[in-house]
This record gives sequence, structure tokens and C-alpha cells, in this order.
Amino acid sequence: MQGQAQQQAYDRGITIFSPDGRLYQVEYAREAVKRGTASIGIRTSDGVVLAVDKRIPSPLLEDSSVEKIHKADDHIGIASAGHVADARQLIDFARRQAQVNQLRYGEPIGVEGLTKEITDHIQQYTQVGGARPFGVALIVGGIQNGEPRLFETDPSGTPYEWKALAVGADRAELQEYLEEHYDDDATLDDGITLALDALASVNDGSLLPSEVGLSTVDVETESFEIFDQDRIESALDDADLLGEDEPEDDDEE
Repeated sequence: MQGQAQQQAYDRGITIFSPDGRLYQVEYAREAVKRGTASIGIRTSDGVVLAVDKRIPSPLLEDSSVEKIHKADDHIGIASAGHVADARQLIDFARRQAQVNQLRYGEPIGVEGLTKEITDHIQQYTQVGGARPFGVALIVGGIQNGEPRLFETDPSGTPYEWKALAVGADRAELQEYLEEHYDDDATLDDGITLALDALASVNDGSLLPSEVGLSTVDVETESFEIFDQDRIESALDDADLLGEDEPEDDDEE
């Protein structure tokens, strides 16, 4: 009981370390990320793939209003998991930084540079009183100097570079699947298939186009592209993962 009281004393302020060197509010922010639907990033030899689980909680909700993949610049895309409102704030910050870099230096911002700008911004909210950490993790993918790059931002403000990763719900299972099936020589189409296979592995083996968000950044064109539902349906069909809508019951009066 005394230990619980001691922990509560240290988790009330973001600026206070516990005796064992932990910032409880940052750990709680990571728990918020785990409650968000999954997002996946995969780096291939000819581009980056971002895929997200965007299951709609109600048939009355417009699919287009659920945004988990965002364009940060012409050559950079970002996927999120966690608090959507926090993600939108960080996406807006990332877009401003990309434009500032273009105006100041006359060249597109690097993927690594943008990620570190975002994580520097996140880190400030782990040591300032009266504010809370961002309860969201981002996957930042794009092309830098002709090479695909893929990064993760953590609520602590730490950037990590990956070949393939998952954030959000079912991260452990998804990460295990990616580690088992990832291939360094995979093409962009292979990356799309792997991302969809991973999502399907934690969703009863099939997916609906309305439940998935998909985007790519191609090395050749260096352009970020979000797939529409027709292209997602085609990709699911090619991967033999296309699910069927549940038929509506016709009740007779």
C-alpha cells in the first residue's frame, strides 16, 4: 500500500523522476499509444510502405473522416497510433518544419532531420511543468538522397530508425510477424503485401478496403501517394486477403 502511495506521488508531475529513474507520465503516454489501432511501416529497396488499421466503430461514421496517414511533404508520409488529436498537432508541426526548411535552405527537408525536429518538440513536453507528454507514436517514412528511410517517434522524444516496424495495438504480434517475414531485397509491391499480411494476421486473416489505409513513397518518383479504396481492394485481392461484408439481416414484421 505504501509503495502504491509512493508511486502516485511521483506520477503527478511530469518533471519529477521516481527514485528508480522513471517518468511515469511518459510510460502512461506509451500505454495510450497501445490503445490506438495499429500502424505499420516497411522500408523496401525501392520505397517505403505505410499501412494502418482504420476499423470504423460505427456504420454511420464517414470513412474519410478517420485519418491515420498524413502527407508531411511531397516525399514524406507519416502514420500514427494513439491519440488522434495529439497526432494532428504533431503533423501540423512537421508540415511547418518542412516548409521552413524549404524556404530557408531552398531544398526539401531530410527524413531524419524532420524526425529529429519532431522528437525535439515531443521531448520538451517531458520536462515542462503544466503540460503532458504527447500520447501518440508516429512512423515517418520517405526518401532522402535517393534512399528510403523509416523512423519511429516515441512519447519520450526518442527517434528510432527501422527496416520495418509496427506501433499501436497488437504491436508485439505484428513485430514478430514482420521479423519473421521481412526481406531486405523486397520490392515495393512485396512491402505492400507484407504490410497487409501482417494486419490480416491480427484480424482473422482477412481485411475490408474500408478498414485499411495504405500509402507509399517511391524511390524513383520520390513522391508520397495515398491509395484510394479501389487500389486497396485490388491490393487485398492480389494478396488473397479480401474479406466480405457481413450481410444485413432482413427482419420480417
